[in-house]
Amino acid sequence: MTDESTTPGEILRVHGLRKAFPGVVALDGVDFDLRPGEVHVLLGENGAGKSTLIKTLSGAYRPDAGRIVVDGEETAIRSAQDAQDLGIATIYQEFNLVPELTVAENLFLGRPPRRFGLVDRRAMDEHARALLDRVGVDADPRRRMGDLGIARAQMVEIAKALGQEARVLIMDEPTAVLTTSEVDKLFAIVRRLRERGVAIVFITHHLEEIPRIGDRVTVLRDGRSVARVPADTPRDELVRLMVGRSIEQQYPREPTDAGEPLLQVRGLSRAGAFADVSFEVRAGEVVGLAGLVGAGRTEVARAIFGADRYDGGEVLVDGKRLRGGDVHAAMEAGIGLVPEDRKGQGLVLGADVRENLGLVTLGRASRGGFVDRGGQARAAGEIAGRLNVRMSGLGQEARTLSGGNQQKIVIGKWLLADAKVLILDEPTRGIDVGAKVEIYQLINRLTASGHAVLMISSDLPEVLGMSDRVLVMARGRLAGELAAGEATQDAVMALAVTDVNGGTAAVEGTDVH
Repeated sequence: MTDESTTPGEILRVHGLRKAFPGVVALDGVDFDLRPGEVHVLLGENGAGKSTLIKTLSGAYRPDAGRIVVDGEETAIRSAQDAQDLGIATIYQEFNLVPELTVAENLFLGRPPRRFGLVDRRAMDEHARALLDRVGVDADPRRRMGDLGIARAQMVEIAKALGQEARVLIMDEPTAVLTTSEVDKLFAIVRRLRERGVAIVFITHHLEEIPRIGDRVTVLRDGRSVARVPADTPRDELVRLMVGRSIEQQYPREPTDAGEPLLQVRGLSRAGAFADVSFEVRAGEVVGLAGLVGAGRTEVARAIFGADRYDGGEVLVDGKRLRGGDVHAAMEAGIGLVPEDRKGQGLVLGADVRENLGLVTLGRASRGGFVDRGGQARAAGEIAGRLNVRMSGLGQEARTLSGGNQQKIVIGKWLLADAKVLILDEPTRGIDVGAKVEIYQLINRLTASGHAVLMISSDLPEVLGMSDRVLVMARGRLAGELAAGEATQDAVMALAVTDVNGGTAAVEGTDVH
């Protein structure tokens, strides 16, 4: 039947949507509407209900109550196929692509063009090339998907949605792993889609992006839709709507008196990745590590932690030389690493909160081959409480937690292990502003208790706001060091684009914003 309460011209409207999981009400009467040719930003803290809402619209979840109206007709979306038939396509943070298949095979996965009952590869490649041209991607359709970078994989996902004749495109954190120039390219594509009448649901934690690309904003909080405002609403007001309070200080760094060096890196080198890297991090200090894409920041962090071997140089913890290429030795010495890919490298998604928090301390909690599960549970409960992890209980699977709570778990396991030196690689990527402040306050507590923190971040304001000193890498080498008082965006960028011979490096894109 036709729904009389919809507005003419709307393509989609959600009324009173409700979805509950054991111990958690994810959606509690959400209202949302979408018009053709608009970018509607969906904003909220981690755990506010954004992911549940888009999974309901894409057929991954079925709502417990409420109505979904498409083109004025009430409908039920029971599967991904139902969503596709309605013209709804979703690009998740974790791409729905198969690395081992070609680009063309990914674009037409499950629906390849056929001739005489067989896959018509020539036609598939031609159609794939046309789709790639529409989004401005220069890629060979026969190239292996896994060989493309993240940015081009993002564009392939968009091309895939266009190939399904999507009228509604849902984009979940599409800019989280893109450089500044890549974001510009993505926004150009989004504007072209908007001009063609495609309706876009855009989820982002980067508030500065909203007025650039959005038309309207719906804010979710605690599973409810609490506001619908224009995209040019002031940032402070958006934050207040998201978290229910004003956040006076976005980067609440509380400097402490630096103590003795806990981490010393001397002449660290690995062919093709970084060379002659030397620095130290003292007790009570946050040292930021900035640079452009490919500068070698993550590679240095992994080498320090023993995840990758290095060719020359040395790493010392508390004055004692660390055996290279040995993660166990690094952990025993007191180094912890929170990796940039928390889901792929920092968590066991199918394990519960208690098990994930106890990963690092499992060995020391074992006696005679048996694990003290009661002791592990008590310790995990204490840490989860200290970190304010929002969960139904210690038995909740890590995969079902919000991004911010997942990150707290990854950090929490190192708190349980009492790591002296904590390396944070992109600690707040994909995390909302409220959860970011909680992570920053945790960093303050760590340094106040004498720990040392090395923080790698592509968010330049974050580096400037939370670091006592900033190291800048360029082309695998340290280009310079800036004290907190002299570290500005311009000063960091000037070092980041300097080559080792004193010239200026050619910059295709920067991951410092």
